[in-house]
Amino acid sequence: MGRGRVTLADVALAAGVSSTTASLVLSGRGDELRISDTVQHRVREVSESLGYRPNILSVGLRRGSSLALGFVSDTVATSQLAGDLIKGALEAAHERGLMLFIAESEGDPKVERRLLNALLDRQVDGVVLASMFTQTRRLPSGLDHGPAVLLNALPREPHPTIPSVVPDELEAGRAAARLLLEAGHRSIHLVGAGPRREDTPPGTVAGRERLQGILEVLADAGLEPTSGYLHEDWLPQHGWAATQRILAADGAGSAIITFNDRLAFGAYQALHEAGLRVPQDMSLVSFDDAPVAEWLRPGLTTFAIPHYDLGHRAVELLLETIAARRDGGPAPAGVHRLPMPLRARESVAPPRS
Repeated sequence: MGRGRVTLADVALAAGVSSTTASLVLSGRGDELRISDTVQHRVREVSESLGYRPNILSVGLRRGSSLALGFVSDTVATSQLAGDLIKGALEAAHERGLMLFIAESEGDPKVERRLLNALLDRQVDGVVLASMFTQTRRLPSGLDHGPAVLLNALPREPHPTIPSVVPDELEAGRAAARLLLEAGHRSIHLVGAGPRREDTPPGTVAGRERLQGILEVLADAGLEPTSGYLHEDWLPQHGWAATQRILAADGAGSAIITFNDRLAFGAYQALHEAGLRVPQDMSLVSFDDAPVAEWLRPGLTTFAIPHYDLGHRAVELLLETIAARRDGGPAPAGVHRLPMPLRARESVAPPRS
């Protein structure tokens, strides 16, 4: 037993039980088959002291499973913003004793195809296909029959057995508008998209849904955005330029919704240069909860993308899909939206009377 891998027979011999008894105890079936607590405790203690590890290949063969999942993304693994997508997925897999193989395509469809083929050739039980930014996409060939889950992405066409998990951008947009209305604001500018529903960057699901939610709540209050500034790239310089234009207009208004925190950073700069203060002269609400949001002074009120929860839920949905196929039950298809929690800081106050 001092050489090579410790086997189940080694554990059984050291514990003074049969290999069958040792197997039943270590597979969690000791109580079911009325093996005494004393024997179960001894087997587990010996197993731990010897450093026994089950043969995953043989366990997988018995279960008809590889006990491994795949996770393929475009640029999630190399991003500082969305790494918690992977962390959540990893922890969900580890909680169930599964391996998660992570691969990155850098957004190249050919590389993505090779990675998916490599995972499928290794007979992983299912694949999470993840995107850095929420987008609409086609399902790659070979994956369209699953088991698979789209993470931070929506299928171009609804799929009967492949679910998607995304942030609830629509409700976050509604909540952002409600937050400002409840604070008393009636003159609200939009930076990044708007003022019309069609004024969003091409291909951006987040921008489209955030804008839709904002416009719905404003319309219910009998209001329209005071102005809207569409930018295809939501960068600080665009937030700075749009805010300068807002301040140059007569009746500048009292609040701005920026469509991400980088735009808000630019807006802060423009307001500071104009000698104005947040929130005393202008309130700001944003989205994403990027690291800059907490470090801005005053802190930026923003709606966070729940990266960890998204990754965790994607693996849960994948396992539910695998179980449904195995047991013949209903698959968890459709779009699963997770709330974007509010990070309330100091950038919102009632307008000056």
